Formats: sequence, structure tokens, C-alpha cells
Amino acid sequence: MNVDHFSLRSIKMITRIIDENSIKRAKALIDNAQRIVIVCHTSPDGDAIGSSLAAASVFTAIGKTTNVVIPDQALFYLKGLPGAKEMVDAMRYPDFAAELINGADLIVCLDFNEFSRTARLADVLRNSKAPKILIDHHIGPDMDAEVVISHPEMAATAYLLFRFFCRLELFNFIDRDAAECLLAGMMTDTGNFSYNCNDAELYIVEAELIRKGADKNKLYRMLFNTQSAHCLRLNAYAILKKMEVFHDYGGALITLSRDELNRFHYTRGDTEGLVNRPLAIPGIEFCAFMRQETDMVRVSMRSVGDFSVKDVCAEYFGGGGHLNAAGGEFYGTLEDAAALFRSILPKISRKKHK
Repeated sequence: MNVDHFSLRSIKMITRIIDENSIKRAKALIDNAQRIVIVCHTSPDGDAIGSSLAAASVFTAIGKTTNVVIPDQALFYLKGLPGAKEMVDAMRYPDFAAELINGADLIVCLDFNEFSRTARLADVLRNSKAPKILIDHHIGPDMDAEVVISHPEMAATAYLLFRFFCRLELFNFIDRDAAECLLAGMMTDTGNFSYNCNDAELYIVEAELIRKGADKNKLYRMLFNTQSAHCLRLNAYAILKKMEVFHDYGGALITLSRDELNRFHYTRGDTEGLVNRPLAIPGIEFCAFMRQETDMVRVSMRSVGDFSVKDVCAEYFGGGGHLNAAGGEFYGTLEDAAALFRSILPKISRKKHK
């Protein structure tokens, strides 16, 4: 395959942020491996799945036997991505997932930075003797790997992975399917290029993936505009009945109990993006969404500008993430979690109060 002149010029414009030693070590590991297993985090989102499927496509194209093992089921709308049907769900097939990991010559860890983020796969990954390559954009990697490529400034792991492929001179092996999966990852972690997207090089990569054949229009419909009737009603109810707006503090809160979720036949993914909705209100800089789970309350936070919800989640909800997108957990009642959020508003808000 040939790289056309425009693509070659575009690739040369991209900053070489991954250090040369990491590239050399990664190349040697990939060259020496025949059986590669790709793993992502639990409750995998579009960046985790998109990155994993793209990596599988490229490694398969260069002659490697490649499997994607996911800790649990992907969101339903991600199952339309190329290669998604071949992923091994460790929740449904735990023995087969463990067998693949134990038999791997190389494990590529994508979109997570510590073994605990893989839930039921954590122990088998820790105990695996296979070398590991970590490629991720979350702060503070904390796991043993022969190669750690960690760049929190990157908008998405898929964006970083594209750079990785280019540095390995594998650009030509990114076909339409791989390009579509990479673009899906980038779109997911930027809200279709609406936040974390002021990096000009992001659009050079987007253009190259579209040039490769990725259909952005189709991806938008699949990732952001596909919802069941129950999902639409749940989100409308959440905004109408459960959204609290704290104009004095520039914040907002949405809570949903288990009974409310059940009333609208909730399935995983139905509240995806709900946490972003209050940010459309003028003057609102941050929002928290709290969803009651069986044994705890799941907390998601989003913000605009330089307001760090990562710091809020780390301090109060035992979590972390990115500047404008973070999450955590609260072990207690939904009411207590909401009360905690309301109580810290004066402290976390940057607005002046009387």
C-alpha cells in the first residue's frame, strides 16, 4: 500500500510526543509476539472499545493472532463497530478469557492505568507472565508494564494509539475498519469534538481517519443519536424532576434512585451523556450525576473551562479522571451522597458568596 502525498505531509505535521525508547521497546515486543491479547477497562466506553478493536485490526493485519478481552459487556450501541462481535466478554466466558490471557505472548492494555480498573480480570493480568504494553491517557499510571505510554494531555486513548501506530510505521495497516474504531474512540471522549478538543492536531488525525474511509455521519448517529423510547423518557424525567440547579455556585446535580431507574426499564448506557446536559445552562460550570447501584452510588462529574472535577472526585468520592470529566463512588445512601455534594458547594465553587 502507498501513502498519498497529503497523508504523508499530515503525518509529518503531528508532534512526536512518544519517546523513541518506548517505541523501540514496543516494536521489539510486537515483533516477537505471535499471540496478542488486548484488554480494556470495566464498563468499557467508546474510547476503550474503539481503541481495542482498532489495535486488534492492525495487529491482525500484520500477521498476529489477536483477541480482544473485555471485563464485561460493552454498551449496546458500540456493538455496531467493526470487529465487536469477536470480542470475548469475561463476564460471560471467564474461563475462556483467562485461557486467552494466560496463553498470550504479549498483552496490550488500553485506556486504563491500574489493574483494578479491569475488575474480574485484575488478578489474571497481574499473574500473567506475558510482557505488557500500556497505552493510556489517564493521570498517574500505577501498574507493572514493560512499556508505559501515558499522556494525560491526549483527548482520547484512540488519539494516542493512532500516534503509536504512525511511530511504528503501521499507518498503512490502518484500514477503514480500524479508522472507524479510532474515530469512534476520539468522538466518544470529546463529546463529538465539543470538549477536550482544542488540540489542532486532533483534527489532522480526524481528517486522516475520514480519508481512510471512516464514516463520521454514521458514527454520530450510532454513538450519540441512538436511544430507546425508555431511555428518552428516563432522561426527560431526570431533567424535569430530578435536576437541581445551584446558580449561586455555578453547579448542578441530578440523582436517580434504583426505583426510578427500574421504573424506566434502565439498561446500562441509558444515562450516558446525561451529566453534560446542565452545562448548557448559562453560568453553570460543573455538574454531578449520581446513580444508585446495588451496593453504592456511582458519581459522574463534568465541567467546562479550567474547573477541575478530577480534584473534586478525588477528594470527596474516592475517584479521579480528567480535568473536565471524572467520576467516583459513594458508599452510603443516595440521599447522603446528594447531601455531601450540596454541603461542599461553597468550598468547591469559584464564585463569591455573601
